[in-house]
Amino acid sequence: MSSPCDPSEAPVGDVGGALLMIDSRLQAIYDDKAEVDPEYQRLLDQFAASLGPSGLDALLDGTCTLIYLYMKWLRLACEAHEQDVLETVVPTLVGTMRKMPQTFRPEVIPIMAGLLISSGLGLSPSLWRAQYGRWTDAEMNPLEGTAVLLAEHINRMSNDRDFATRMVTDALTGADKE
Repeated sequence: MSSPCDPSEAPVGDVGGALLMIDSRLQAIYDDKAEVDPEYQRLLDQFAASLGPSGLDALLDGTCTLIYLYMKWLRLACEAHEQDVLETVVPTLVGTMRKMPQTFRPEVIPIMAGLLISSGLGLSPSLWRAQYGRWTDAEMNPLEGTAVLLAEHINRMSNDRDFATRMVTDALTGADKE
């Protein structure tokens, strides 16, 4: 039986743009830059404004695609060790979200947990989220933060600061060749 949240029915979105944003946030974290560089934020805001509504939707879909890909990798890694990704990864990430109230206000954590869980179950996070209406402004930073937390979790597991980004770029390069 097919699900209305089947990933094959989901828009892929702007994965490259989303990956660029997530990787730049990760590098800032790794470089111990806790505060966002005002110039970087200005450029990011300018980039987002230049996208227009359809471009912004594509960036949101691209971020959801990254979340799906990261959770799929984590699910496969957990299954290789006879663990459940929902039991192993989701509580850790939700616990981290709760410790970051400036990025993850309490009311958005259930939505972000839902994105993780839907992806962990093999469902499209963007189609799962679409059931509840359009994205809100309050969900923008938490969405990006969720993707960053997943990528950082993968990087820590692999003991490689660039693994999550490289994994996606390799997949995109492979898809371009086909």
